[in-house]
Formats: sequence, structure tokens, C-alpha cells
Amino acid sequence: YFSLPPQFFPVVLMSVSKPPPPHSHFPPSNPSSHLSLPPSSSSSPSPSTPPSAAVKISMQEHFAINVCPGPILPIPQISDFFPRFHDFPITPPPPREKQVLKDKDKDGDGNGEKDRKREREQEENGEFADSDDDDTYLGTLEFNLLFDQENNCLHCTIHKAKGLKAMDSNGLADPYVKLHLLPGASKANKLRTKTLKNTLNPVWNETLIYHGITAADMTTKTLRLCVCDMDRLGRNEFIGEVRVALKKLKEGESKKYNMGLERIAQTREGNSQAVDPGASVVEEERGRILVSLLYVTEKSSLTVGIIRCAHLAAMDSNGYSDPFVKIVLQPDMGKKSKYKTSVKKKTLNPEFNEEFTYEVPHDQLPKKTLEISVWDYDLGMSNDFIGGVELGINAKGERLKHWFECLKYKGKKVEYWHTLTQQGAPSSD
Repeated sequence: YFSLPPQFFPVVLMSVSKPPPPHSHFPPSNPSSHLSLPPSSSSSPSPSTPPSAAVKISMQEHFAINVCPGPILPIPQISDFFPRFHDFPITPPPPREKQVLKDKDKDGDGNGEKDRKREREQEENGEFADSDDDDTYLGTLEFNLLFDQENNCLHCTIHKAKGLKAMDSNGLADPYVKLHLLPGASKANKLRTKTLKNTLNPVWNETLIYHGITAADMTTKTLRLCVCDMDRLGRNEFIGEVRVALKKLKEGESKKYNMGLERIAQTREGNSQAVDPGASVVEEERGRILVSLLYVTEKSSLTVGIIRCAHLAAMDSNGYSDPFVKIVLQPDMGKKSKYKTSVKKKTLNPEFNEEFTYEVPHDQLPKKTLEISVWDYDLGMSNDFIGGVELGINAKGERLKHWFECLKYKGKKVEYWHTLTQQGAPSSD
């Protein structure tokens, strides 16, 4: 106790006939010991007052005795509501679905055991590997596919999506659909729809077209359709995807699909696209070009049409190119033998639709070779060579076939897709 004068500590007379309450922190064995104070010369009890009837105690002890809440009870912790936060191992409660199955079994339903077997089989097959994604309904995507073999085109019509997963804080999403051809996914074979704002049931009704798709591609390629949520302030978020093996699609048949979106593990795809049968297996494909040839007998002229390119190799740091096409009829006939198309900015699938005419007798045409090269335009620097192809009597495969048909069918425009390679690159641009 503090050595202060007695007037600073009020004196309280209390009866000690009853022991302290059981909830007090002080042991109840000897209650008088808690209430008795050391004898003081200045404050000694009157001889008429029995020591057991009244004592002098400090105010601090008074509040400690009457205000103490008693035994401290454990405060509910967050671990009581979330068992996984316990510091010690604890057996989690059984899942709700399994509990329902047990209840059904108790009612005499014989399907409970079958359901449990089915769950075990699905777990063994890895179907429940990612519960956070698989347990969430991602939505469905409705689209049509049509392969036009005559024009080497694959038409993809994206109709609509239903019940997409909400990705934004307002409970909605800004969805769009992105298409890739696998293997070899790149910006060159990426197509996408427009973005629709604040909806979980978007309706696009857009037709996206892949050009330069051959019958060989249809047997080896897979179309991947990804539904994503556009985010202006951050990175676009992936919602789900579907994949369609193009070998199941018949030529000229428009097939409708309505598939549920899935989350498939993203793997790095190799660039193993099909190569022109006339090209060497070791040649790297640099893209494709659609060329038309027409020989007009009346004018003794050869008209070469550069229609479009597809899946060109990216040459710029932004993942695109600024392509243009050069054509040269060899042996060189001077300036009249060289032509160049316009430059198409920032694209890997340019469309030119330009024609060039060479005045050459028909009997001289078998001795000629048409060199076609695609370049990436760089301002103030030397242009980058993307790929090239040669048509003539010394060519092979589709390139030789294209040249022969031009010589054989006079007055008829013959169109062929050709694969661009790095072999035969011109010495200068």
C-alpha cells in the first residue's frame, strides 16, 4: 500500500459475516484475510467493535472485490467460425452434398452408393482438380462454323452468350470473343468480336472469316473461342473457352454449336502449321499469299493479281508488320518487270486486291519465273524480308500446278494460296 495519510483513502465498513461471491478472483478459504488490514496506530478499531464485525479497507480493494467480473471466459475467436484457422488439426465437417446423399440413403434410396461411386471416379479422372473454377457456372456460347473449300475460307459466326460469370464490381461484365487457330496461336491468326458493355447475356451476331484455310488445315487445326471481359484500367480477364476440332466439320456444311464455357489449362502452342506439299518440311512458314494468274491471248499479256495475305510473321516490336508485296518476272526485263503494291499498316492479314500486267508472248512464258516476295516497311531503315514464293517451270507442288494451269487455260483467272518461306529471298529490296 502507498504511504499516504489516511484521509486520502475513504474508509468503508463492510460486514464479513458472509464469504465473498464465488465468482471473485480471491480464494474463498479465508475471507477475513482479504479484508483485514495491517494494524495502524492512527486507525485502530474501537474496543467496543468486534474485529470480526467491521474492518477498514482501501477503495482500491473495494472496487476489486465488488466489480471484478469473476472467472474470465474464453472470447469467441474467428477460428470457431472458420475451422481451418485453428492452430491444431481439426476434422472438417462433411460437405453438404454428401450429407444429403447420406440422408437419402437413410430413407432407403439405393442411388446413394451409385452417386458416391460416380464421385470417386470423377475425382480419380481429375475432373474436380480445380474446385474454385469447376464449381462455378461460366455460361454458354452459341456460334456457327462453315468451311468454304472453294475460296479456302472458314466462316465463324458468333451469335450470343448466356449466363456469363460476373467479372466486374457491379455484378456484370464487358464481354468479347477472341478466336485462335491451334496449334500455332499468334496475333496472325487471332480474330475478335466487338465488346458489349455491362451484360451477362451478350448478342453479337458477328461473322469472322479466316482466309487461306486449306483442306489440310481442317484435318489438323483446332478452333479455340475464348470469352473475355474487357477492363480499361487493368488487364482483360479470362472468363472461359470452348474448342472445336475442325476435322469434324464437313465442307460446305454450316454447323451450329451451343457449348458450355470451360477453364482449360493454357499451354504454349508450337508453331506446327501445315506446310505446302511442295515446300521442304524444314522450312519455316512465314505466312500465306493468295495470287491470281490470267493470260490474255488477245493482248499477249500476263495479269498477276495480289489479292491478300494471311498469318504473316510479325516483324515489328508491337507484334505486327507493315507489309507490302513485290513481284518480279525473271529473266529481268528492266523496269517493266518490277512492281510493288501499296503498304498496309499494322496488320498480319492485309488485303491488297491489286493487279499488274506483263506484256510477254505465250511461247516465252514457260521460260519465265515469277518471283513474289512480301516485305515489312520500315521508315528510314531497310525493309525487312518476311517471305517469298516462286512460280514457274522449275517450281514444285502447288506452285508448279498453278503455273501450268495458267498456261493451259488461256483467258481464265486461276487463284491459288501459296506458302511463304525464307528460301529464295531477294538479294536486296
